[in-house]
Amino acid sequence: MALEPGILAGFLVIFLAVLLGPFKIHVIEENLEPFLLVCGIAAMTLSGFVEIPGNETGWRMEIIEEAFTAPLHVGDIFGIPIGIFQIVLVVGLIIYKWHAPIHKIIRKLTDMLSVKVLGFLLIVILGLFSSVMSAILASIILVEVVNAMPLSRKSKIDLTIIACFSIGLGAALTPLGEPLSTIAISKLSGAPYHADFMFLFNMLGKYIIPGILAYGIIGMFFLGKVDPKDQGMKASEYNETVKDVVMRAVKVYVFIMALTFLGDGFKPLILEYFIKIPSGILYWVNMVSAILDNATLAAAEIGPALSEVQIKSILMGLLIAGGMLIPGNIPNIISAGKLGINSKEWAKLGLPLGLISMAIYFAVIFVLGF
Repeated sequence: MALEPGILAGFLVIFLAVLLGPFKIHVIEENLEPFLLVCGIAAMTLSGFVEIPGNETGWRMEIIEEAFTAPLHVGDIFGIPIGIFQIVLVVGLIIYKWHAPIHKIIRKLTDMLSVKVLGFLLIVILGLFSSVMSAILASIILVEVVNAMPLSRKSKIDLTIIACFSIGLGAALTPLGEPLSTIAISKLSGAPYHADFMFLFNMLGKYIIPGILAYGIIGMFFLGKVDPKDQGMKASEYNETVKDVVMRAVKVYVFIMALTFLGDGFKPLILEYFIKIPSGILYWVNMVSAILDNATLAAAEIGPALSEVQIKSILMGLLIAGGMLIPGNIPNIISAGKLGINSKEWAKLGLPLGLISMAIYFAVIFVLGF
């Protein structure tokens, strides 16, 4: 059952607004979180006019509760719910309290190892361990280290974007890393895959680990072009207030809520069109995860009836494309908010790096059949 032309046109308008609005309209760029929330509400409202047998669409208490609680709960530690909001807030307050000794240690490391070596280690270590420490914590560590490094603003942006690609990939190796991997394991836990904790590591590790190392080398290349005598090469002075820390956590909360609404709002489009596309084409179509919640896309597309190559192509497409634009994944959102990176600055490197990465992995998975 195809969607009615008017409904389809409405989804297209919302999609283009989310994709192009932050680049074209300064007011939207300055107020990205509430803008995405409005777009998410519009998508949810529009999806309510679509009926898909066996699937709930549009406004319902379940999705409202999910939107309000998703930023507050990604897991439990000793029975205490832990979410993105709490982690960003608590770690932000810790850094606010002890920023001086933390930055001092980072600057000593920079002196000992050189900027290029520290950049490589930062990209690779955070990428590899994000699957254990979570993408959220990895991205918070990233921005603090980058802030303390003696780099120009452009170099800090380049390093951050490359590291976020690495973190986004690495976080998928275990269910602890990010919601996408948790959902994939859950969807594949039965026959024939019987997915366990190490399932994604075993399936995707041979693609992801070399990719993380490659991003580390790319990071060194970008930092290697930097002139150490450049006057803009300096560590940023910490000047945040408690209000800044709290507001950043609130913005992340609204961002996650908006992405939840957007992902579920676009569910009719995903169910009616996306999941019927051949895996080779779907790999490229999944570039929409640059602006939509990749966990929602994974939930709709992944299932036990798929072959292993289909699962690989779906997940790798979602993971790589997530680094292209700020809304693509959690590390992007946290890093851009903390470092003040706007959509155009992110896209300048994020889009070409993502497209090249997509092309390389497409060749590896589909052409070489590896």
